[in-house]
Amino acid sequence: MAAYIAIGALIGLLVGGVIAWILSAKVAVKKKIQADETTIGTAESRAKEIIDEANKAAEASKREALVEVKEESIRARKELDRETKERKAEVQHYEQRVLKKEETLDRKIEQNEKKEARIAAKELELDRIREEIEATHEKQVQELEKISGLTSEQAKEYLIKTVEDDVKHETAVLIKDLEQKAKEEADKKARELIINAIQKTAADHVAEATITVVQLPSDEMKGRIIGREGRNIRTLETMTGVDLIIDDTPEAVVLSAFDPVRREIARIALERLIVDGRIHPARIEEMVEKAQKEVEQTIREAGESALIETGVHNLHPELVRLLGKMKFRTSYGQNALKHSIEVSLLSGHLAGELGLDVRLAKRAGLLHDIGKSIDQEMEGTHVQIGVDLCRKYKESNIVINAVEAHHGDVEFQSLIACVVQAADTISAARPGARRETLETYTSRLKQLEDITNGFKGVEKAYAIQAGREVRVMVVPEQVNDDEMVLMARDISKKIEEELEYPGQIKVNVIRESRVTDYAK
Repeated sequence: MAAYIAIGALIGLLVGGVIAWILSAKVAVKKKIQADETTIGTAESRAKEIIDEANKAAEASKREALVEVKEESIRARKELDRETKERKAEVQHYEQRVLKKEETLDRKIEQNEKKEARIAAKELELDRIREEIEATHEKQVQELEKISGLTSEQAKEYLIKTVEDDVKHETAVLIKDLEQKAKEEADKKARELIINAIQKTAADHVAEATITVVQLPSDEMKGRIIGREGRNIRTLETMTGVDLIIDDTPEAVVLSAFDPVRREIARIALERLIVDGRIHPARIEEMVEKAQKEVEQTIREAGESALIETGVHNLHPELVRLLGKMKFRTSYGQNALKHSIEVSLLSGHLAGELGLDVRLAKRAGLLHDIGKSIDQEMEGTHVQIGVDLCRKYKESNIVINAVEAHHGDVEFQSLIACVVQAADTISAARPGARRETLETYTSRLKQLEDITNGFKGVEKAYAIQAGREVRVMVVPEQVNDDEMVLMARDISKKIEEELEYPGQIKVNVIRESRVTDYAK
């Protein structure tokens, strides 16, 4: 029983403790709620204060902004007023200037009108005076016609003819004097230059032939060269392209060919066959091949030797080979390589005398006939072929022009081209340098006489002194003394334009007046 009472008491205590905890918790919660309500009221009042302060600050900023806007508006208005006043002042100034100019223009217009009126009056007066002068002139012309017995047209023709004759006479005298002075000075200077250049360039070569004679140890060798049924000579002629002439000439065989290279190959091969003694077709072919290689080597050595002799450097190897090939090329019997070397040296000496580029002049002179090395293999003149070769191997424009103009085909673009042409003429015209065929020589003489006979008033023309001089006999009734000077000059120019010739040609115009009478 006591246990039950103790348990009941314990339970009562527990229940009371729980109830007490619950009551205390409620009291704590209530206090907390009251405290929170107090805090919320304080925050709300603080927020209201902040909002009020913000509103007051905004009102103050608004008032300040309005004040600033008003002040800025006042300043802008004042600036606008100031600019407006300045614009008005400028406009007034411009208006005053325009008014002044209009007044000045009006005064000038009035003055011009007055001047025009005076000019018109003067023109009327001049017209009247002109009419009086014309009337007086007509009267004078009529009086002169009566006195002279000539009409005005006849008098005019007479005056024109008189003036024309006087002008012709004065022109002829002036031309004659000027030409004489120029020729004297030019001849003197040119003679000095050419003499100096020729003296510095000594050349002893003469015209070459188109045949080569090969000496034989005995006449018995002729039969061996011919071979059985002529097979040896046929093989040699076929391989070299050279004609072998075996005649009654003792111990000699003649090689004839227009191409000097082929002739040289044939000569070397034949001489080696004669020394070797074994002459048959196979051996001939072998010797010809060796001779071809030897000639090719000789060509290159000749080209290099020409460069060393003239002092020309940095030439393309192919141009060097073509230069060497010119050793076996002739022009009117003159060796082309020796001619080119001579022209190069002469060009250098002349360029030195004239103060020009000596190296460039030598280079142009050496290459001026380079086209002759292959002109027999290609179509075209040696001038055009030479120009194409120089352009192909990047030679300078001065050298190209010198090559192109050395026969007068185009205009000279430099003094070096003139120097090269002069050197070429000197080398070609030198005694012993060239030989011409009879046909070429006679053809040039005929052309010279035909050119001269084509002029009006020429009675007869004679080419004399191997074409170095032409004598022109004129009809005295058709050509007077003054016209002779002009005719000689015109004939010289036409000869220069239409005829190719070495050196120079002297033109002699002769007018002979004869009076014949008979004593009866």
